[in-house]
Amino acid sequence: MSGLTKKTTILFPPKVYRQLERVARKEGTSVAHLVRQAAIQRYLLADPTARLEALKALTSMQVPVADWEQMEREIVEGALGHRPA
Repeated sequence: MSGLTKKTTILFPPKVYRQLERVARKEGTSVAHLVRQAAIQRYLLADPTARLEALKALTSMQVPVADWEQMEREIVEGALGHRPA
């Protein structure tokens, strides 16, 4: 895993760890990944400053966007799997 440079040990009660293992298996990932994602979402993304920075990054992207009617039509067509007749 590139980019991972720090390690910590977390102890869970056996029942909690078994539940985490079930979730990890269901999602096709590891318990460690679940814990990392939870920490990021709870403590980093919940930070208003981090959220504002993410919003600025998203809104500064120069991506083409259609008008709402066209976007809605494309969403419906995609959900139906075809273009309406």
